Amino acid sequence: MMTSEIREASPPIAAGVWIAVISSFINGSTFVLQKKGILRSRKRGGSYLKDGVWWSGTLSMIVGQIGNFLAYNEAPAVVVTPLGALGVLFGAVLASYILQEQLNVLGKLGCVLCCCGSVVLIIHSPKSESVTSSLELEERLADPVFVAYSLLVVLLLVVLMVWVAPAHGTSNIMVYVSICSLLGSFTVTSCKGLGLAAQDAFSGGPSSSRALGLFLGLLGTLSVSILIQFTFINKALEHYSSNMFEAIYYVTFTSTVLTASAILFREWTTVGLVDCLGMLCGLTTVAVGVLLLRISSEASLTWKPAARGPDKMD
Repeated sequence: MMTSEIREASPPIAAGVWIAVISSFINGSTFVLQKKGILRSRKRGGSYLKDGVWWSGTLSMIVGQIGNFLAYNEAPAVVVTPLGALGVLFGAVLASYILQEQLNVLGKLGCVLCCCGSVVLIIHSPKSESVTSSLELEERLADPVFVAYSLLVVLLLVVLMVWVAPAHGTSNIMVYVSICSLLGSFTVTSCKGLGLAAQDAFSGGPSSSRALGLFLGLLGTLSVSILIQFTFINKALEHYSSNMFEAIYYVTFTSTVLTASAILFREWTTVGLVDCLGMLCGLTTVAVGVLLLRISSEASLTWKPAARGPDKMD
């Protein structure tokens, strides 16, 4: 299904697909380079903010996010989002060379299952209805269901950032992953909305002032979300493997984005039995993949001291 969508894509959509592919590879290098910079600065005893490799990873993140913004405005999210799996696989290969983060068999299988499960989940997810103007988007954003969902996400984020992260962030990777993924509910919808709002905001029409207000609101939301994500991504990379973080983050980020999109565009009424079963299979595959990644990580921590040997201990 996804293959036929790409094959029959119009030139703008095809351009969006190519932008998404390139952005995926750039994003795949982001966590690896930032992790390398953090390790280098830790070894020197300084701040990673002064490390050139860390800044190269940060620049990759900025370029990748710009690419994502362009891709989401040129092609449907159902086509763009699965291509993020390419970044996960590329990041795993890059980490094995730059960081020497060698995944064992369970880790590699878990990474593949996470990517495959996410793609299946996206293929069978409800497809968004077309929203062609900022007025339509504004109506959707003001829908009581979406407002309630947004307030719930904000409440969860406050609880996680203020109380849970300080106490359990360094011992449970899902804390940082949850924070970054929940923020995806705002980043992707803001990216999609900015493209629509910009068309009306700068057209000089009768609704341009209202559209400009919507544009600035979405831009502010996107900026704050990205900054918070950036902060907690680096906190996660200080304590966890970039391989494991990137794979789990991709899964949870994709799930929250699909949920927000389904609520915003009222898509669940169009989901049939086959799609429900497909999403269930995708979620099950993802859950098994995440479990294998956790087992792989715990096994590597358990066996690493023994593998080093007593004469190599610091």
